Amino acid sequence: MIVVMEAGASEEQIQGVIDRLVMLNFSVHRSTGVIHTVLGGVGPEGDLSPDDLQVMPGVKECHRVTSPYKLAARAFKPEGTVVEFPNGVRIGGPEVVVAAGPCSVESEPQIQSIAASVAKAGAKLIRAGAFKPRSSPYSFQGLGEQGLIMLREAANAHGLLVVSEVMDHTQIGLLEQYVDLLQVGARNMQNYNLLRELGRSSKPVLLKRGIAATIEELLLSAEYILSGGNYRVILCERGIRTFETYTRNTMDLAAIPVVKKLSHLPIMADPSHGTGRRDKVLPMARAAVAAGADGLLVEVHPDPDRALSDGAQSLYPDQFETLMAQLRIIAPAVDRTL
Repeated sequence: MIVVMEAGASEEQIQGVIDRLVMLNFSVHRSTGVIHTVLGGVGPEGDLSPDDLQVMPGVKECHRVTSPYKLAARAFKPEGTVVEFPNGVRIGGPEVVVAAGPCSVESEPQIQSIAASVAKAGAKLIRAGAFKPRSSPYSFQGLGEQGLIMLREAANAHGLLVVSEVMDHTQIGLLEQYVDLLQVGARNMQNYNLLRELGRSSKPVLLKRGIAATIEELLLSAEYILSGGNYRVILCERGIRTFETYTRNTMDLAAIPVVKKLSHLPIMADPSHGTGRRDKVLPMARAAVAAGADGLLVEVHPDPDRALSDGAQSLYPDQFETLMAQLRIIAPAVDRTL
């Protein structure tokens, strides 16, 4: 149930509606917009008619949410969510925000070098994994906490935020000490125990689409985090598995405007995983911004041919500089900045 309060509704009127919903066993989630306060009630809607709330003082309109996801739906926050960080970076606003870096932290010289390169080119976040979910148990699995320390130090030295992947709910406390944005990888999009715990986190969450997930399934996964009280969720389109084998995944760019219509949550794009091929990253990154992406995740490595993971899809630093220059031309054409 979505209840939109009148502009200028008093706190007493808003609390009156909340109390009524709670009395009927609804959990209530409040969204305060520029003009209206919106209350999202999740509970036994069969016992409540929208007309019962429509007549309450201060209520502008009330209606049922027919989609299976309630809090992620555009109706809950029509103006859209903007996730803001303490240093002023905002994802979901007019600026296209870019996160760049290697697939994984390999050494201190490597991460310091790439942090300097991507910061100079205009990235606002450095992305790198300290814990790596790999298809083979014999592949490089990451440096763990030592990698997080290196990542944090490199970010601090170059004025960047940190985004890194959390693989298990037991790692949340550790990563919260070092990162600014907790990433849920494609393999964990439907790890509901992890999502529930992230709903209690004070850190924003970047939720990647699963390799065979529908858009509805992605939004339902976001709903787990939102229902726990963490409304700072950013979605990420990173390609899905199809019958096509030329690229690592099929980059579903249509998902970006679809999500924009269905949900208030910002969405980024990951053309590195979306294609798995270095020569395809630039064109798909350009296309993602043109399609309305709020940001990009791009893999960049100082020596991709010797990378311990995902070297084939990692850009050289000079290629990343070229991409950023191209995006500065494309972004204004779609009423964005970079």
